[in-house]
Amino acid sequence: MPSLGDPLLVFTDVEGTLLDSHTGDWQPAAEWLARLRQQKIPLILCSSKTAAEMIALQNMLQLQGLPFIAENGAVIQLDERWHDHEDYPRIITGSPHAEISRVLTQLRKKHGWKMTTFSELDEHVLAELTGLTPAQASLAKLQEASETLIWRDSDENMAGLEDALTQLGLRIVQGARFWHVLDEQGGKDQALNWLARQYRHYTGKRATTIGLGDGPNDGPLLDNVDYAVVVKGLNRQGVPLRQDSPARVYHTQQEGAAGWREGMDHLFATSSPEQT
Repeated sequence: MPSLGDPLLVFTDVEGTLLDSHTGDWQPAAEWLARLRQQKIPLILCSSKTAAEMIALQNMLQLQGLPFIAENGAVIQLDERWHDHEDYPRIITGSPHAEISRVLTQLRKKHGWKMTTFSELDEHVLAELTGLTPAQASLAKLQEASETLIWRDSDENMAGLEDALTQLGLRIVQGARFWHVLDEQGGKDQALNWLARQYRHYTGKRATTIGLGDGPNDGPLLDNVDYAVVVKGLNRQGVPLRQDSPARVYHTQQEGAAGWREGMDHLFATSSPEQT
């Protein structure tokens, strides 16, 4: 098991994992967030959200200056201390948003598939659809290297869309409610591994990696860390992993931030951060 005294990197999904799926509450995890700050252990948010949304989240959670993985890995924000990096402050992976949006428009026109993108909706309609405020919906529309898709067609046609995107060097990722299209070069797993290498470069030490997630799209992230926590989620399929051994993977009984805290308690063999 890891120790808080080790060089550590903690990567976490956001919605349904660190935040409650229904309420957005993160308070059950607050003690652990404070402990990680005290130990100077980076907590790296990973989400389908845009960079603008992630920066707002970092401000709320007091994670300013740390890296994050946005748009399912298509966007990587660098640590604020890495000013010498040629891509500072963040990396955009592969095809830009405008190109991906154009491809989806052409495919819909060609095949008649029933789908709508976030780009096509104004913030008020998007707010009604997502439950966000209009201001939050505006941030959700600021995609840089992916497009979010509202799919209203058959599974058979979804397979056709996946094939068409693969031929064009793109991939589609299923989120909790929507689909996300990004360059095949992107991905939470690839972004995680890249950030781990950067930390090793800047610190001279290999960090033990911990990942927390709740949905099938978190599988690649959890497959690429030393220790994984599968937070109990709403998806009945669970999170299929390549190596789901008890020595490496813990499945929580609780959901959301309470499950996040349960997972951290288990990894560090404690009932609360104050007892470590």
